[in-house]
Amino acid sequence: MTLTTVTATSANAAADTGTKEPKIVELRGNKGLKMVEGADGKALLESQATVTAAAANVCGTGYTISAGAARYGNNASLYLWWNGKYSGSNKLYDKYICGVLFNDTGYTRNMGIKLWSNYTADAVKEDFGYYKTYAGPVYQKRGGCGKAYSYMLDGSGVVVDNYFTMSGCN
Repeated sequence: MTLTTVTATSANAAADTGTKEPKIVELRGNKGLKMVEGADGKALLESQATVTAAAANVCGTGYTISAGAARYGNNASLYLWWNGKYSGSNKLYDKYICGVLFNDTGYTRNMGIKLWSNYTADAVKEDFGYYKTYAGPVYQKRGGCGKAYSYMLDGSGVVVDNYFTMSGCN
């Protein structure tokens, strides 16, 4: 089993005080879906337009801005979505974030997702079980600089065991 940590960084992360509005960019081929500039996963989101739209819909109305995405081999894809709203005054940390882990195998798998906020006092949100399509959605109201954990088993053992830290966070 290999544990992989995906950490995205931004050149401006150290200078960001949490008061600036993030820059939002359009996703090519996905009408109405956008992405936080510099977030990981743009190529995945643009190349899989149908799946990207489905992932956004799982989170519910308003979750149309990607906060990051990652593909884990042929097994699973992680999608993190933001609804453009804040739960507090910090524009970096206080974002309403939704996380979904899609099962890309076509078979029911033991899988799950955990979503942490950037605040240690906030409870971890998680969804684990046997799923054919996806685990989640899970939500954090201060998840802008949180991290997501993705996990999946198949008949031979662990095939996904990954942490994803959102872009632009110090």
